Amino acid sequence: MHDLRRVVLWMAGTLMSFSALAVAIREMARVLTVWEVLALRNLGGIALLAAYALVAGARIGPPTPLRIHLVRNLFHFFGQACWAFGVTLLPLATVFALEFTTPAWTMVMATIFLGERISRARIGALVLGFLGVLVILRPGAAAFNPAALIVLAAALFFSVQITTTKFLTGRNSTLTILFWMNILQLPAYLATNVALGGELWFFPRIPADAWLPLLALLVTGLSAHVCFTNAMRYGDATLVVPIDFLRIPFIATIGVLLYAEPFDPMVLLGAAISAAGILWSLAEARRYAQTRRTSSGATT
Repeated sequence: MHDLRRVVLWMAGTLMSFSALAVAIREMARVLTVWEVLALRNLGGIALLAAYALVAGARIGPPTPLRIHLVRNLFHFFGQACWAFGVTLLPLATVFALEFTTPAWTMVMATIFLGERISRARIGALVLGFLGVLVILRPGAAAFNPAALIVLAAALFFSVQITTTKFLTGRNSTLTILFWMNILQLPAYLATNVALGGELWFFPRIPADAWLPLLALLVTGLSAHVCFTNAMRYGDATLVVPIDFLRIPFIATIGVLLYAEPFDPMVLLGAAISAAGILWSLAEARRYAQTRRTSSGATT
């Protein structure tokens, strides 16, 4: 059942968290490498999750099965890195609009790896997602930025990460999945940073006046996922996705105000096309589930 008030409140937290995270990454990347910034995000996640488990008496289980955790975090590692680089190179609205294609690619991955059914709506969602990307990127036009392909790669990596998460939720709590995500990715980011000529102990390079973006980085990387998960708890995806779409004009406004980024209506149009495909598929899936419940009730 929908609880619109709670959905709106949790989605407001989601919008603010993801937007604050993007700004925090861009600001911290002025003094640190992207790998160091993402390592700090992992440190914040570990500290907050461990504190929650201690206070709430929640259990953090072992990563089971380990191989699926490793696969999930490998793709999430690359997805996060591509997304963070995109935040430092592209207008914020473009990054968020391209990331919004992740659900379409997730449908493809779920069909291939989870054996989920293929439907006209899913095919339509993929086509509209691809069309939305073309509208946003406009290949061949003067406005095309090759760096946008990095964010598109992030969306593809995230789709594999989301698909493998479905394997894990049956045997792992959300707390366990998120805790081990941070534990596994932290040494990977640190090792990559050192391999590329960075420092292992980079903390002295963080200036004292960077406390606000640092705090936002440590908190919002986790709060964004907590808020979105709770929004899904109180309302299904057909309600959450349209509200989530507001992230794009919201971050576009932030980009204009903080960084004087030009507003590109084509980015908003492309994201709207992708969102239409997602909603079409979700509505079809909802009708299919209702039909199955009705048939099952009639048989009983």
